[in-house]
Amino acid sequence: MVFFDHMKVAIVHDFLMQMGGAEKVVEAFHEMFPSAPIYTSAYDASAMPAHYRSWDIHTTFLQRLPLKRRTHRAALLLYPTAFESFDLSSYDLVLSSSAWFAKGVITQPHTTHVCYTHTPMRFAWMPTSYMQEERLTMLARSALGPGLHYLRTWDVQASLRVDRYSAYSNTVADRIRTFSRRQSEVIHPPVDTKKFKVSETVEDYYIMVTRLAPYKRLELAVEACTKLNLPLKIVGSGRYGQALQKIAGPSIEFLGKVSDEDLVGLMARAKAYIMPGIEDFGIAPVEANACGRPVVAFAGGGALDSQIEGKTAIFFREPNVDSLIEALKKMEVTEFDPSIIRHHAEKFDTENFKYKMQDYINRAYNNYLPHEEIDALMPQDSSYLNHISGIPAKKNGYAKF
Repeated sequence: MVFFDHMKVAIVHDFLMQMGGAEKVVEAFHEMFPSAPIYTSAYDASAMPAHYRSWDIHTTFLQRLPLKRRTHRAALLLYPTAFESFDLSSYDLVLSSSAWFAKGVITQPHTTHVCYTHTPMRFAWMPTSYMQEERLTMLARSALGPGLHYLRTWDVQASLRVDRYSAYSNTVADRIRTFSRRQSEVIHPPVDTKKFKVSETVEDYYIMVTRLAPYKRLELAVEACTKLNLPLKIVGSGRYGQALQKIAGPSIEFLGKVSDEDLVGLMARAKAYIMPGIEDFGIAPVEANACGRPVVAFAGGGALDSQIEGKTAIFFREPNVDSLIEALKKMEVTEFDPSIIRHHAEKFDTENFKYKMQDYINRAYNNYLPHEEIDALMPQDSSYLNHISGIPAKKNGYAKF
């Protein structure tokens, strides 16, 4: 889908170091604007799909870090400077995809900056929940304090550079409103539902497809399925993998990374998908829905946007193993209609995402929103603005540097 052919467009993304839901958004943006360059902090070609190598990708000085995939997270305090170093003054539209720092690029008054927000910086704004399972010493946690304070201050300043926000889910919209005091329009992320098919054969196992990270609460599913002796296949890798393997019983199978073709089959034949933590949205569960498979999900976060209790999912409401066990027992005796689940998933298809983003960008660029709605998108509490040094007052509905 190509539109705004007369405009100069730039796409900005946090980093291209691993494939995930955020990168699928970037791919959709690139399909919408195939000639737009990609600006990102660092890019690891070996970790990304081969077709990325044909893209016009611009990186920062962080690209020169040794062993980027391992060390880029240790350079957190350098990211603000890195993104502010980009010269985007020649562009009419900047479309950022941000969960970390991409929204902090500096644009000029003639440029419209639309930020698609996966989440505000989770590690800065929700450090307790994000790092509760991380094995950090008390000294390391204490040392993080000043750095996180700096990042939160910068994040608030950077949020005022954005003209329009679009949010990954209602949960993310709430975080944007709480942490940045900005309003946003929810546009759910793209899911390639056409890639997934309903299988005539369903086998007796559950599945999770995810990065193995502590905040995702994957241990709940591992412990619950171990106690019930239910087969669980885990697709993905991450720093939490060894810890999960230590608590896993014989019914748990760690598959690591699998091919796209194998993944489609694994999803389609699974009894159900398990989403045990609070996700910003949760693309993989919707992919399971595209296969006609139901989901067992914690009743919070993106699951409330992507799933319908009783039609596509069974929810559990307490973030503990016992609550999940009860939900799994219910799933074992509940029948779902695969065609209804599949039809629901199609609402989140990539083409629908691109259509909604096209409409939103068009309204943002052409300033179609009435002035009172534009004002509603901007912070109104003067005390909130006054404590940030150097932030100019808004003019004509915008606050720009």
